[in-house]
Amino acid sequence: LAMPPKQPQKSKAQKALAAASSSRNKGKKKWSKGKVREKKNYAVVLDSELHKKLFSEVPKKMKMITVYTMVEAYKVNASVARRCIRELANAGKIKCISNHSAMPIYTRSA
Repeated sequence: LAMPPKQPQKSKAQKALAAASSSRNKGKKKWSKGKVREKKNYAVVLDSELHKKLFSEVPKKMKMITVYTMVEAYKVNASVARRCIRELANAGKIKCISNHSAMPIYTRSA
């Protein structure tokens, strides 16, 4: 059984050059910036028109009332929606189903 002839060993300089040239082609790994949602410009204060609409429609039209459903339906900020829900509940127009701190759920009172 005959062994093939040995390849000549590369010098350190040649090895360094080969490593540098191979990494140069690929370059540094690019990280994605992630998916960026567009900023929603919702109302931060209630004007009188929106106040009337919100306080008259919510107890009648909406079956399930959460902060998010009010934000989506009336284009108000979440903090404004929370305050409105609290006021409606105190007035007795809506009743609480679940009063969890993360997601309070209300419904219209019959």
